[in-house]
Amino acid sequence: MLRATFYQNMPIRLRLTLWYVGLLAATLVLFSLLLVGSVYIAMNQQLSRELESVARRVAASVLVVHQARQADANTPLAMPPLDAFGSPDIFVELRLPDGNIWMRSANLGEESLELSQEAYRQAYRGLPTLRTVRGSEGGRMRILTYPVIDESGRPIAIVQVGKSLDEIDRNMRRLITVVLFGGVLALLAALVVGAWLAQRALAPVDQVTQAALRISRAEDLDKRIPEPGTSDEIGRLVSAFNEMLARLDDVFRDQQRFVADVSHELRTPLTSLQATIDLLKRGVLDDPEARSQAIKTVESEVARLNRLVADLLLLARADEGEPIERKPVELDTLLLEVYLQAKVLAEASGKAIRVRLGHEDQALVLGDRDRLKQLLLNLVDNAIKYTREGEVVLSLYRDDGWVRLVVQDTGIGIPEEAIPHLFRRFYRVDKARSRELGGSGLGLAIVRWIAEAHGGYVTVESREGKGSTFTVHLPLAPQPAPREAARGEAGARGPRAEVTGAPPRR
Repeated sequence: MLRATFYQNMPIRLRLTLWYVGLLAATLVLFSLLLVGSVYIAMNQQLSRELESVARRVAASVLVVHQARQADANTPLAMPPLDAFGSPDIFVELRLPDGNIWMRSANLGEESLELSQEAYRQAYRGLPTLRTVRGSEGGRMRILTYPVIDESGRPIAIVQVGKSLDEIDRNMRRLITVVLFGGVLALLAALVVGAWLAQRALAPVDQVTQAALRISRAEDLDKRIPEPGTSDEIGRLVSAFNEMLARLDDVFRDQQRFVADVSHELRTPLTSLQATIDLLKRGVLDDPEARSQAIKTVESEVARLNRLVADLLLLARADEGEPIERKPVELDTLLLEVYLQAKVLAEASGKAIRVRLGHEDQALVLGDRDRLKQLLLNLVDNAIKYTREGEVVLSLYRDDGWVRLVVQDTGIGIPEEAIPHLFRRFYRVDKARSRELGGSGLGLAIVRWIAEAHGGYVTVESREGKGSTFTVHLPLAPQPAPREAARGEAGARGPRAEVTGAPPRR
């Protein structure tokens, strides 16, 4: 546990360096083992071939002498000196079949090459033996015991060829020393270079960290980290961080604006209520008519507060991701109900507004009937509020797996620059007029949430002084078509494509 904690608290630069050095060390160890092993095997094979070559030449000479003796018994058995078959560092010994020494090379002096019982038995069977023994001076020696066989298969002599392994051992020690020394130097160089490379590679991360700390301590989300101008991991990190800062800046600004707007919205009715209560306390409103008017004012402001709180609670539940009900809803029937309520609202407004039904298809969607009705009523209420005279038309179109609910009015219209902000909470095109008409600035935000919760979206077409058209696109039940196709077709069919916008999805 302690080791794991220590490793986790270790700087990434140090971890990268240690991993790099560790990997290089493992590679060097494996390479060194393969190199030393390969060289050792090659040198031993070379020595074995050298010993075998000398033994074969000596055996061939013995056979020549033996064949000559077989041809003429009076021919003396004479062999050339054994030193002629090898080099000064190769020892040669010739033994009779009974194991007694027949000849030896001069470099052996009075010494002899060891002939073990096992090697003698193998030689008597006609099999060569290669073995490593300890010399008289403590060094190692490689000895090849090689039998000389005549035509009948009988051994006529035993050749022993030996060579000291001191040279091989010295060469191997040198090689191991060079490999170890070179490996240590390579690891030290890798440690220095690895630390430098890690420092250089992570330097941009340190810069990003320092910049982020400066932004955090200054509490200024308007600042951005300078882009490195590359598309590598650091460049993508900086871009992602700047994008996050932009989103956080938007969120904080929205939060501040939201708090300010809510405070402002609550302050107006509360001020009115407080003023009315003060008048009642002082007895100023003794006149029954004035008192009745004051009570109506209180009722109106309380109703306004209730609507505002209900809308805020609805949006808060939407932010928490509260799922909506999914049941079949007949939109044509729902549209008829909204049309009847819209007529009542138009009459109650006291304006010369006519509400009528336009094109009406039959359509079935999966969703929450009450929420969809609230969506339509919010759009109709807005249309009636901002239309002095003229008409409000409700239409329902069904095509290509989608349904379009259209609310069109002949009101004052919306400025083009205001359309992208329409669905923002508490946003008003004309704040004074909106507040005078009793709006809270939350109706269109609720419309967008309901549409998106049903898998749809809302588009707006408007021209100042000519009216507005709000279109809600919803997927039909049970198999919705691709949303983008419906969006494109809706834009292409719009009678006034001058200003069209879909709210950004959250």
